[in-house]
Parts: sequence; structure tokens; C-alpha cells
Amino acid sequence: MTEKQKNSAKTQNRLAHEKSPYLLQHADNPVDWYPWCEEAFEKARAENKLVFLSIGYSTCHWCHVMAHESFEDADVAGLLNEVFVCIKVDREERPDIDKVYMNACQIMTGSGGWPLTIVMTHEKEPFFAATYIPRESRFNRIGMLDIIPKIQEVWKERYNEIVRSAGQIVASLQEKEPEAKGEALSEEVLHKAYEELKEMYDEKRGGFGPAPKFPMPHQLLFLLRYGKWNDNKKSLEMAVKTLRAMRCGGMYDHVGFGFHRYSTDEKWLVPHFEKMLYDQALLAMAYTEAYQVTRDEMFRRTACEIFNYVMRDMKSMAGAFYSAEDADTEGEEGKYYLWKLQEIEELLEPSEAELAARIFRMEKAGNFIDQMKGRKTGFNILHMEKPAHELASSLGISEESLRQRLAAIRLKLFSTRESRTRPHKDDKILTDWNGLMIAALAKGAQVFADTAYLKAAQNALKFIIKNMREIDGRLFHRHRAGESGIAANLDDYAFLIWALIECYEASFDITYLKRALGLQADLTKHFWDKEQGGYYFSPDDGENLILRQKDLYDGAIPSGNSVAMLNLVRLSRLTGNPELEAQAAAVSRAFAGHVQRVPSGHTYFMMAQGFLTYTAFEIVITGTSEDEDTGEMIRAIRQQYLPNAVLLLRPPDDAAASEIIGIAPFTKDLKPVEERATAYICRNFSCHSPTTDVHEMLRLLNIEIRDRNYQ
Repeated sequence: MTEKQKNSAKTQNRLAHEKSPYLLQHADNPVDWYPWCEEAFEKARAENKLVFLSIGYSTCHWCHVMAHESFEDADVAGLLNEVFVCIKVDREERPDIDKVYMNACQIMTGSGGWPLTIVMTHEKEPFFAATYIPRESRFNRIGMLDIIPKIQEVWKERYNEIVRSAGQIVASLQEKEPEAKGEALSEEVLHKAYEELKEMYDEKRGGFGPAPKFPMPHQLLFLLRYGKWNDNKKSLEMAVKTLRAMRCGGMYDHVGFGFHRYSTDEKWLVPHFEKMLYDQALLAMAYTEAYQVTRDEMFRRTACEIFNYVMRDMKSMAGAFYSAEDADTEGEEGKYYLWKLQEIEELLEPSEAELAARIFRMEKAGNFIDQMKGRKTGFNILHMEKPAHELASSLGISEESLRQRLAAIRLKLFSTRESRTRPHKDDKILTDWNGLMIAALAKGAQVFADTAYLKAAQNALKFIIKNMREIDGRLFHRHRAGESGIAANLDDYAFLIWALIECYEASFDITYLKRALGLQADLTKHFWDKEQGGYYFSPDDGENLILRQKDLYDGAIPSGNSVAMLNLVRLSRLTGNPELEAQAAAVSRAFAGHVQRVPSGHTYFMMAQGFLTYTAFEIVITGTSEDEDTGEMIRAIRQQYLPNAVLLLRPPDDAAASEIIGIAPFTKDLKPVEERATAYICRNFSCHSPTTDVHEMLRLLNIEIRDRNYQ
């Protein structure tokens, strides 16, 4: 071993033995970090020390900043080691811990974010919370070197007061949990959600509210549905304009595809450059459904480009999907993605450079501003003023010609960018985020008739089923470096069930429906609140934290309760089991009071509520999947936007159909008419006469959903 290796080994802390990329980033810190474990709390009790808890994730920009400033600094580390027992947590590995202490931070400070900094007693009760803390005090923000001695002094001199305060904060957290179940929600709550979004809508630029602007795809999915349910053109307009603005803006990676995390400004120009798997999944779903509604090719291309990015850069060799790519490269945010005009001019032919500069709105001084210095940097964020078809018209060329020229330019830029130092990739595999991506790919496979998307979804699902389950079939949350671990949470189950439902409707492989029902049974057994209804975030046999939470708010990701509610409705309609729908209604009642206060904060929940409220369809095609007439019916249905419908395929032979009959007994007597593929369409528990005619099938559906646009 070299001297350098010896010194490195000496300075490595306990995090060196962890799997999380985020924890491993801190393994060489002089801070004496512990992972979240009972050993750390036992040490704190034995030495009567406070616990310093730092929560972040590997692609978090300000987590990197705080690490470099403070956790790699010998003076700060010395103080931390002297005063505290220090614990590091990856919020993506342990969302249960993160949710508890983020709620505490919001109660204590009125806001939250990452890095999340918590000081708590050895009984895990918090009394101080903050996000990023600089090394030294500046700009009215106290620094680590000043705050640590103050906390130490308070702990020694006002011990009883701190313990009492921490107990009061825990009590406040428990009071914050959703109240007792209320009355059944009415249709009015859906109208209120729409009106709230309409009030926040940015008429000029799309999106909702001021900067920073987050994509929030489930808001757009809800607006697409609300427009369908109520024949509301404004609802559709808000979704469409927002999707176009995001695609044209700097939040979209015009060279390598995929979306960055959010826009720091109201114009969708300046992104926070990290790329998250869940954003790709949910946005791909939104663009896919928007294509179904509008037939706008821009939406189809965007969804397919997202899929291309994910399958190229975020897929493991085994088929599952990685978590994220960092915003920073070589210590600078966005460096990998930015371009100087001179660089473009040297790389491209003059006519190409001129077109690229015009289309992507590049400036010699750059449009990327150094926020600290308040001046332009010379670097450009590529973005477009208008969609390609509008730009082509203004340039006096055909859209196809413009697309071909831009494709050639993009390939040259992409090739050059690949030679740059790439951002860090968080290569852990999470069940919940993979569930979202699988669901999106399976949906894309249906709408775009692309078997490659279905194959990618199936391969990822196969990996999770094979590698991320315990002996008894229950799920693990995280897999990395050949090891699966951490008990699955509500989101893992709910999102994977969603994926299985989509994979069934994309392939009609009954195995997926069986697995979905099996996981749903596990979810109800271990997460259901038998007294008040709804699902807890953690299982009944999980770690005993200071709070067992129920999560409902549909934030960057829809809540597990919202997704589970819609899963239950769909599974009920697929199987004909009314108990599953009754449980979905119980979820709705459990959170009714909470939802009614701010319906727009629960837009995925509104999607489930709308399935329960508005006309819904069960469509059964009886026929052989390989036959042309069966395929024609299936393709015709998949071309439609039918958000309140489920689709089953029932083979004509009873022996071949035995499995689907066992799961969905109502399909037993559904047979082909005159040995032709036949559609059985039921709405709100009332069935039409079967039809072998595709146009008649669509006519029946179109009449009931009041939409004359489908042909």
C-alpha cells in the first residue's frame, strides 16, 4: 500500500462501507460520520451528546457546496466531532427519515430543502433545523463556525428547555398528520382544483405561479383529464401551452434530450441542471397523453426523445434505471450543458452556425448569468423561441427541411459534448422511481406502437422482480453494487403496481396483472390504517421512527396514497372486484378534509377522484392477439384518449382464457361473435351489446365521453 493510500484509509469514516453514492461522497470527510444506525444514537446517549443529522442526495448542488465548505474543512469537522454524534442520510435511500425531519424543518422555519440540517436529541427528537449553512457567517446567515459553539452552550446550560422544546416539536408533527376521515368528496372538489390552477396559471409563459417553476407533470395530466371530462378548452390550453413552453425552453436538453429539474426563472430559460429519473418518467407520460389528445407531433417527438435519453444514459446493463445525473461538472453547475457562440462557430459550417445561433437564441455575451456577480458569463443555454414548425415558417423553409438541418447540427454538438467531463451519475436503482419509468415506457409502447419501449419496460420489471424482493416476496427499496436492501415504502409498492397495470395493458400478459394484485394485497396488509383509512408511508414492521407518517401532497412526485387510490380503481375495473373500489373510496374519505382545503395540491388524487366521479369504461376484446381483426381493435382503442377506461384481452378459447377468467370472472361468458374479434364495452356497470365493427366500437365510446373529434 502506498503512503497516499495509507493516508486515505486513515481518513475514511464509516460511510466508506455504505452503498449510497451520496454517503460514499462523504467517506473521506474528516467528519466522523455515522450512517443512520442505532449505534450512533447509543453513542450519543452514553456521552450525552446531541445528534447532528445531515440529509441530502448525490446530485444536489447545494449539498456539494456545503460539503466542500464545511464537511471537508478540518476546523468545522473538529467542532462537529467534539460537540455532536454526526449522521449522514441519503434522502433517496431513506425517504421515510427525510419526510419526518423535513416536516420538522417546515414547522420550525416555514420552509425546507436540501441539504437538510437537523440537530436533535439522542431520542431522535429535533429542536433545530436549517438547510444550507455556510462555513462562516455572512449576509445575515450564521455560519457553522459560529453556530456550533452556540448550540453546545445552549445544550449545556438549558438542557431541560431543549428537551421540552423537542418534545413540543414532535407533538406538532403528530398533529400535522391528516385528520380523521371525512365525508365522501363530491364533483365540486374537481372543479375547485381546476379553478385554483387557473388562478395560478401564467397566461404569458405557461406554468403555474412565479419563479422558480417546477414541471409538476401530474398537474398537466389532471388538466388533460379535466378538459376531457368537462369539455373544457381552457383546461386543455393550459396544459398544452405549458408543455410547449417547457419543451422550447432551457429546461429541456436540446442536444442530449431529457429534462432538467426545474426552471429558476419564470421564462423557462435557466434550469437547475440536474436530471432526475422521476422527472423523465412523469414528463414522458404527460407528453404521451398530450399527444393522444392533440395529435401534435411535437409532443410525440418529445416523449420519444425522453425515452431515448433514458435508455441511452440512465439504463443499467441489467435493464433497470439509474436515479439521477448531477447538475455540477468539475465544481461548476451546468458546465457540461453550456456553449459559447465562438465554440459553435468553430465546430459547425458557417451556414450551420448561423442557423444554430438563430434557432437556439445564442448571444456572444451569453445568456447564462452568474448569479453571484450579476453578469453574463459568455456561455449560452440553448433554447428556442417557438416550436420548430413556427420557426420554419418564419425562415421560409419547410418544417421537414428545418428538422433535417437541426438534426445534423445536434449530432455534431452531441458528439463534441460527449468528449467533455460528464456529470456524476447516481447509479443506485430505486424501486419507486423505476416503477414510474416502467409505467411511462409501457404507456409509450401502447400509444406509439413501439415494441422497443415495451421491451425496455419488461426488462426493468424483470430486474426488480428478480433482484429487489425478499424471500417472502415483499419488496426492497434500493439496489446498488449487486446488493438490495432497505425495506420498501408505500411509493415503492404503489408505483410498481402502476407499472404492472401499464405493462398488462401494453402486452396483455396476465402475469403482470397477477403480480399487481399480489403486491396490492401486501400493501394493504402492511401499510393500511385500519382505523382511519389510507396508507402509511412505512410498513407496520418497519423501523420505529418518532412518527409513522401518511403522505398525501402531490409534490415533485405524486404521493403514494394518490397513486394507490387510482391503482385500486383500475384494478377493481379490470377484475370486477368491488372491494378494491370500495377501498379506493375509503382512501378518498380518509383524506377528504385535507384535500378540500387545497385541491390543486393533490392533482394526482384528483385524477383518481375523477375516475370515481365521471363515466368510466371497461373494454374487453375477445380474440387472438395475433389476428389482424383483434389487432385492429386494440390499435384503434390505443389511439384514443380514454383516461377513465381499462382494457382487457380475453382469448376466445376457454382453456387459454382460464387465467383471465380466474382473475376477472365477469369475462367468462364473453365470446367472439361469428368467430370474429369482438368488443364488449361497459360503462358505469352497464354493458352495451357486443360489436365486431371497429367504427361501432368507437362510436359507442365517443358518444359516452362527449367527444366528436376522434375519427
